[in-house]
Amino acid sequence: MIIHIIVFAATFCFMEFMAWFSHKYIMHGILWYLHADHHKKDHDSWFERNDAFFIFYALVSIGFFLLWKYDILSIGLAIGIGIFVYGLAYFMVHDIFIHQRFKLFRNADNRYAKAVRRAHKMHHKHIGKEEGECFGMLIVPWKYFKNAK
Repeated sequence: MIIHIIVFAATFCFMEFMAWFSHKYIMHGILWYLHADHHKKDHDSWFERNDAFFIFYALVSIGFFLLWKYDILSIGLAIGIGIFVYGLAYFMVHDIFIHQRFKLFRNADNRYAKAVRRAHKMHHKHIGKEEGECFGMLIVPWKYFKNAK
């Protein structure tokens, strides 16, 4: 049981690296055409092509659930849940808290919340795929905490 908790926690933490890596090198790289609409202020729809990345990671998570279910990988459930919980946290922070796709968490007023919003705002100041910054989500560079008072 303890190994499953450790694997879950390690997977959740690793997903922050995966979010940073895929955001910087895939979304702002070869798959920019899926991510570009996320950097535009005017959308034709509530959905964005960028939402395809959520579907990809959901399928990866489901894949690990299935590996566990069919006794192929005993820690598959812990990995699948780690990916799912990170995805849920990412959705809550990025889509709900920052971009207000649902009008919740509008009044969060602590240092971490301000630092996350500021870092993401700095990321979105670049509308093209080059010269971006702050590609992670939950781990915010220290300089944004210093200015978040």
